[in-house]
Amino acid sequence: MRKSTNGRFLERLLDPVAVSLNREAAHKLIGLKADRRTQARVAHLADKCNEGELTAEERHEYEVYVMAGELVAILQAKARLLLAGRKQPV
Repeated sequence: MRKSTNGRFLERLLDPVAVSLNREAAHKLIGLKADRRTQARVAHLADKCNEGELTAEERHEYEVYVMAGELVAILQAKARLLLAGRKQPV
């Protein structure tokens, strides 16, 4: 899958964080996930988004959740690479 421009930007932005991870921090980061209440809220907003029923305020809230999810996903991928003993792509 091709990365978006935003995805590549986020990855470069997070590189300094990723290279500072030690194994313990990487393990903790991989286990990081939103609490149930937040997961339920995101699922609700996703459903409304798919139906085209988001208000402007809800759309902004949903976009923030999506962006945060992308940040965490990138860091988790970098943590998995660290734990697998592979170099991270530049």
